[in-house]
Amino acid sequence: MTSTTDADATATASASADATADGYGELRAQLATLTTEAFRPELAEIDRLGTLEIARIMNGEDQSVPAAVGARLPEIAAAIDGTAERMARGGRLIYAGAGTAGRLGVLDASECPPTFNTDPAEVIGLIAGGPTAMVKAVEGAEDSKELAAADLDALELTADDTVVGISASGRTPYAIGAVEHARRKGALTIGLSCNADSALGAAAEHGIEVVVGPELLTGSTRLKAGTAQKLVLNMLSTITMIRLGKTYGNLMVDVRASNEKLRARSRRIVSLATGASDEEIEAALAATDGEVKNAILTILGQVDGPTAATLLTASDGHLRAALAAAPRTT
Repeated sequence: MTSTTDADATATASASADATADGYGELRAQLATLTTEAFRPELAEIDRLGTLEIARIMNGEDQSVPAAVGARLPEIAAAIDGTAERMARGGRLIYAGAGTAGRLGVLDASECPPTFNTDPAEVIGLIAGGPTAMVKAVEGAEDSKELAAADLDALELTADDTVVGISASGRTPYAIGAVEHARRKGALTIGLSCNADSALGAAAEHGIEVVVGPELLTGSTRLKAGTAQKLVLNMLSTITMIRLGKTYGNLMVDVRASNEKLRARSRRIVSLATGASDEEIEAALAATDGEVKNAILTILGQVDGPTAATLLTASDGHLRAALAAAPRTT
C-alpha cells in the first residue's frame, strides 16, 4: 500500500510540474506539504463502506483531538494569562479568521454576552468577508491581508487588545494579516492553527499549533481541525472569564437572564451558591435588579443591594474578594 508520505511527495511533485499549466502550481505544492491537507490512501474507498462502519471510523478519528489539544496546554495557558491581563485593563478579545475558522470565532464571541454578561464589544469575532460570509463564501476575502488590517482599524485597535488569528492551515492570508497588523499596533497576538511550523504561529507572539493529523475527507478541516479549534477557543474565552471573576467556583454568576430558561438558571445558581430559600432568593434578585452575582453577595455577605454593587465595583467584579471585604455583623 502506498504510504501517506509517498502520496504527499507524489502530489507535491505533480503540483510543481503543473505550475505553468494552471497557474496554481505553487499554491498546490504548498498545500501538499500541510498535514491538514494530506491524502490518506487507506480511506480511498470509504464511500464503499457501511454507514455504521464509517461512523465508527469517524468517531475514532475524533477521539484523537483532545490529546492533541492537551499537548499544547502550556501554550494555551500562557496565551490566556496574557489575554486576561489585558482585558482586566479594559482590552478586548478579537478573533479573526476565514471560512470555518472565522465562523468558530464568531460563534465563541457571540456566546460570551449571555454566558458572562459581557458587552458585545468586549469579545468580537471577525470573519473574512463580513457577516455575509457566515452563511455564504465571499470569494477572495480570505486571501487579503489588507482586508484584515482594515477590519481591525475599524475597531480602533489598542495595545490592550488581544487578537487571535484562526486558520487550520496556518497559511490563510486574512488570519496572518490580522496578527501581523495587531502586532504592529502593540496588541497581544495569538495564532491558532493545526499545522506545525505554520506562518500564522510564527507571526504571533503566542503560537498554538494543535496538530490533529490528516482529515477523514482530504482537506476538510471543518472536521478534526475544526473540533480542535473549538476546544481551544472554549478554553481561551472561558478561562479568561474565570480569571476576570465572571464565575464563582464553577457557577456562571454573571449570566444574563435574557429568557425564561436563563431566568430559571439564575435562580438555581443563587440557590447553589447560597442554599437560601426561594423567598430569600426572590428578595435578593429584586433588590439587585436581577443581577445574580449581586444577589449572592447580599445573601452571603448580609448586605443590601447598593452595598453589594459598591463592593463588587471595588473588587473589579470578583465575588470572592467582595465577600472578603463585606462588613460582617456579629
